[in-house]
Amino acid sequence: MTETVISSATKTVVIGFERPFTVIGERINPTGRKKLAAEMAEGDYSRVESDTIAQVQAGAHMLDVNAGVPLADEPQMLYDCIKLVQSLTDAPLSIDSSIVAALEKGLEAYVGKPLVNSVTGEEERLEVVLPLVAKYNAAVVAISNDETGISEDPDERFAVATKIVERAQDHGIPPSDVIVDPLVMPIGAIGEAGRTSFSILRRLREELKVNTTCGASNISFGLPARPALNAAFLAMAASNGMTSAITNPLESEIMTAIRASDVMMGVDKNCRNWISLNSGAGASGESVAEARAKRREGRRRRAS
Repeated sequence: MTETVISSATKTVVIGFERPFTVIGERINPTGRKKLAAEMAEGDYSRVESDTIAQVQAGAHMLDVNAGVPLADEPQMLYDCIKLVQSLTDAPLSIDSSIVAALEKGLEAYVGKPLVNSVTGEEERLEVVLPLVAKYNAAVVAISNDETGISEDPDERFAVATKIVERAQDHGIPPSDVIVDPLVMPIGAIGEAGRTSFSILRRLREELKVNTTCGASNISFGLPARPALNAAFLAMAASNGMTSAITNPLESEIMTAIRASDVMMGVDKNCRNWISLNSGAGASGESVAEARAKRREGRRRRAS
């Protein structure tokens, strides 16, 4: 049974096959969020603060932190964000950047054992990121693409994942500290994207025996009613072996689907979490969790 341990100074999250699905909050990321990017560029982190608190209250187990603001000093900005977020919550963090200097700066700031997001199968990337992961005793997200790009062939993506896991071991990083992202593609553009993801997930669990994650919103890109699609995808992905995802915990449909899948997969023991969150469900069918999420979303929208 593979378990990946991620921690802050005072809290530990364990990602594993026999564990409830791990929700990694996606919202501390200026990519595609013009207001957040502009505020961060001006040194205003008030939205980072509010998103940190809101995501944890909504049920996120971990938070992804990205500071990729164009033309900004990303390493210093990521350092500052990590410090700020860790002062607000004990939830463990995923340190997210494509810039190695920013990853290292984030790792310097972090207290605990973080998740590094990410490393790909390109030789140059492997040679700089894996030693960094080993140095700071972190876990790492392995992205299933390499110098040839993103293959539509699931066998090729599995091969890249295998390569990264093996190279990680060369640096003393055990497979349990490698969480593979099989690269979920937009189903609106590639009709087989869902089936391909599920096929790779099963092999990653059964053959490579590693934990998995993804950027869940990729599946619904370009389509309407995205939260409903993301929710359905995550429940199905969990049944095919996925153990975590970077997603939006403020979407009640997504959180309800994940919690329901925990029940169906038998990892919500005696349905305790489901009962706790839904014991006050009313005649309308709206759960306590959904009502709380709606109130939080209303407050968030008024504040934004």
